[in-house]
Amino acid sequence: MDRRDFLTLSALGGALALSGCRADEATEAVPPGRRPRPVPVRDFELSEVTIDALQEGMEAGRFTARDVVQHYLDWIADVDRQGPAVNAVIELNPEALEIAAALDEERRASGPRGPLHGIPVLLKDNIDTADRMHTTAGSLALADHVARQGAFVAQRLREAGAVILGKTNLSEWANFRSTRSSSGWSGRGGQTRNPYALDRNPCGSSSGSGAAVAANLCVAALGTETDGSIVCPSNANGIVGIKPTLGLVSRAGIIPIAHSQDTAGPMARTVTDAAIVLGALAGVDPRDPATEAAREHAHADYTAFLDPDGLRGARIGVARNYFGFHDRVDRLMEAAITTLRQGGAEVIDDVPIETAGQFGGDEYQVLLYEFKHDLNAYLAGIEPSIPYRTLEDLIRFNEEHAAEEMPYFGQEIFLQAQEKGPLTEPAYREALARCKRLAGAEGIDAALQRHNLDALIAPTGGPAWPTDLVNGDHFLGGSSSAAAVAGYPNVTVPAGFVYGLPVGLSFIGTAWSEPTLLRLAYAFEQATMVRRPPRFLPTADLSV
Repeated sequence: MDRRDFLTLSALGGALALSGCRADEATEAVPPGRRPRPVPVRDFELSEVTIDALQEGMEAGRFTARDVVQHYLDWIADVDRQGPAVNAVIELNPEALEIAAALDEERRASGPRGPLHGIPVLLKDNIDTADRMHTTAGSLALADHVARQGAFVAQRLREAGAVILGKTNLSEWANFRSTRSSSGWSGRGGQTRNPYALDRNPCGSSSGSGAAVAANLCVAALGTETDGSIVCPSNANGIVGIKPTLGLVSRAGIIPIAHSQDTAGPMARTVTDAAIVLGALAGVDPRDPATEAAREHAHADYTAFLDPDGLRGARIGVARNYFGFHDRVDRLMEAAITTLRQGGAEVIDDVPIETAGQFGGDEYQVLLYEFKHDLNAYLAGIEPSIPYRTLEDLIRFNEEHAAEEMPYFGQEIFLQAQEKGPLTEPAYREALARCKRLAGAEGIDAALQRHNLDALIAPTGGPAWPTDLVNGDHFLGGSSSAAAVAGYPNVTVPAGFVYGLPVGLSFIGTAWSEPTLLRLAYAFEQATMVRRPPRFLPTADLSV
């Protein structure tokens, strides 16, 4: 099942309740032949800045980490809260400036901890931070939830010296609530907008993380993915996203959907920055047994694998069964294939994942079973002041607060999941086994082995669709499901634009192949350099 079909079932997205914009306000139509004018914003001193450039500036004394954090806080006030009102940031860290100042003192006293020292990052609002910020998954039911223990990924970022600037909006409950949601909407946060065309959708469920990175509201962000929730918003917002191998990055302290597919991962404007963040996140966490396998596979520095000549000698297969949903996307993919060949790669054309479309129904059943089990386990462990301890409690909360929580779409998926039994049921165990076999051994692995390939490529998705609270999301196509279900890595890189809207290219491999995928993605990025910052247009520019 492709991403469009999967999302029809499981709705990994949100709806339209724009911050600073009523749901009934329509974007003014642009007459044919006239280009839409961007929403005016001031120049931003740190626009498109990289981690390396910030480190160089701080080392040279041109600015401090506190200066950098203040710049981003001011830019968030100008662009996220006002002006274009992207609405990507759901909460700011009240201690961010204090943390940055302490890291400046540490740098002066003993030098930086590493490449993330003093670097501002944003985290999706399903990641516990154990500070003064809340973790809500976008739901008003958890509006008062302040985690007692932080997620392992938050801990790793702090240990690396990063400044957690705040939390990003998301598709509520990582968009596992309704079959008719619109990505990027949550009851707590409202609607996140796509900074390339404000009436277009940022995709989800890591909607705020994708839009924030694209709009330069942070240097990098963390998202989480079950199926497409990192790579789809990375595609729609013109950035790099890494969906790691299941077990490379701990899920402890992250509000779950399903343990057989969930993972956190970095989102950034460049492959180098995403690789730096991945190195800080990867490793073994006793709270997440799946990460034990990372002991043999994790790397502290993924930038060591980045090589501008990294395409030379690579064997890359084109998974054409993910083409054909948009002619302009196909043209971008053909241009990408030419770039790969010019870089020295041997491109083997038309290497389909033969099992694509055969495991979608099983995947959905697995997610329903695991969502009920995993969410109940998470809720049982939060502070006693939150009265909602089970999925059944949340269903009742939504019913009692329907005007705030369900103004545009319901909770059909919640109700379906609540009907599922324990994970000991044969129906669940058999569906899970089929999923892993069809997506992994008989899917991605079979395609790679058949032609002795290093990776597969496919379009990550299509250009962003108009946000639509009446009908929900309008997915045309995408390639996330096989890697998501198998638990394999997927790296998406900007590949071009359709009517000024970004489109990404996915590099997909077998388990633990992040070094290879990053090498290929980096070489492709360096050969193309197609990313450009958003202009905050009110609507898509149909003249380009």
